[in-house]
Amino acid sequence: MLPRRKQESSGGWTPALPLILAAWWHTSGIDKMLRLYEHIRWADEHGVIDEVDAYLRNLPEEQWFHGKD
Repeated sequence: MLPRRKQESSGGWTPALPLILAAWWHTSGIDKMLRLYEHIRWADEHGVIDEVDAYLRNLPEEQWFHGKD
């Protein structure tokens, strides 16, 4: 959903990729929150905040991170 993503010469991505699979389990709660913030900020800066807002608001409660894994 995030437009104009790009892969850096280092192999990383801008914005950083979502935390999925093994990365989820090896990432702290604060880093998970910061990644979500980064993605929301990117969506706002690139004109897709309404679409991202609608997507996030429609996620079922059990799909949200609540501070404990």
